[in-house]
Amino acid sequence: MILGLPTRPGLRIMVATQPVDFRRGMDGLASLVTQTLTFDPYTGDIFIFRSKRADRIKILMWDGSGLCLIAKRLEAGGFTWPPVRDGVISLSATELRLLFTGLDWTELARRTAFVAAVSAEKI
Repeated sequence: MILGLPTRPGLRIMVATQPVDFRRGMDGLASLVTQTLTFDPYTGDIFIFRSKRADRIKILMWDGSGLCLIAKRLEAGGFTWPPVRDGVISLSATELRLLFTGLDWTELARRTAFVAAVSAEKI
């Protein structure tokens, strides 16, 4: 489980790289997923949205019986986000956990690549 969210084989975790209007609710975000990101919000994949101030996050997913919306605001600091550009990026379950807690999830990817490179050199 990811943050209490069920996992399944082939689960995709997508981050919308453009900030969104945080007045949008689940229907508005589902519409963004369909029209802008060109994905189906009813597949059970996880869609993550950021605010302009980078201190808020919304997670949208279909659990099989209805849409779920999870929102979080950090009291200090901000979330680590990918560069603002059009489109989406994909995260792993571990990266999502780090993002949601407010930690720098990009360090995980760099450290994993570094460990793999060092391990390859030892062989």
